[in-house]
Amino acid sequence: MSASCTEPSPRTSASATSASGTPVSWAATPRRPSRWPAARRASRSGALWAWTKAPDQRGHGDSDRADDYGREGYVSDLAALLDHLDPGPVVALGHSLGGINALHLAATRPAAVAALVNTDSPVDLPHQDPGPLAFLAGFPYTAPTREELIAACGPVGPMVGPLLRPLPGGDGWRLPFHPQDTLASERQVHGDHWAQWLASDCPALVINGRTSQALPAEQAAAMASLRPRTSLVTLETDHFVQLQDPKGFARSVREFLAGL
Repeated sequence: MSASCTEPSPRTSASATSASGTPVSWAATPRRPSRWPAARRASRSGALWAWTKAPDQRGHGDSDRADDYGREGYVSDLAALLDHLDPGPVVALGHSLGGINALHLAATRPAAVAALVNTDSPVDLPHQDPGPLAFLAGFPYTAPTREELIAACGPVGPMVGPLLRPLPGGDGWRLPFHPQDTLASERQVHGDHWAQWLASDCPALVINGRTSQALPAEQAAAMASLRPRTSLVTLETDHFVQLQDPKGFARSVREFLAGL
């Protein structure tokens, strides 16, 4: 797993330090890896973060592809990198898949997580056939030029365009994820994560997009009401909260961290 950060550190996990001395951990969203704009905005948001680091989860960004995309693999990556950094308890923040991995980290390593920020990550994700990402099956992984690869991605092209990676030797460009890996990851994240969500008792914030395609309002409300020390903020966005309302997202996280 590689990481993007505001100060260099080799092979680092998602972590940062707040003004109060509490590290902040980022589990990046699945299709927007370490170049996730929310991580950069957080690092510039002022006193609450002294620095921010965001991981490229397995199969995303500059990290290697993996044989397994289940929870155990994702969480073991995060745990190993936190062990390497030894930052003390962190605030684990993630969007979508990243948020689900973060809550599993808190359930399995409670001493490592001081607080959770769940950004539109459901805890009950029924299997769908075809799944919501089935359209990725038709995407190429590489193309000779950036323009060809962006065009091949159709309406998603403008979103992934800034994240494309050059192939070694300048022979073309690739996506920041392999479509088949992302489909495998999606299949394996479906299911019931309620037990893991309720297994930890650290302070938590749920940020829900009012028109989210992933986290229904009723489920978000239940996540906050059934778990102690958990608050809910609803923003006027769909699932991509941090992209559609970056100021509201940053404000919500700042206010939550200020109360820790």
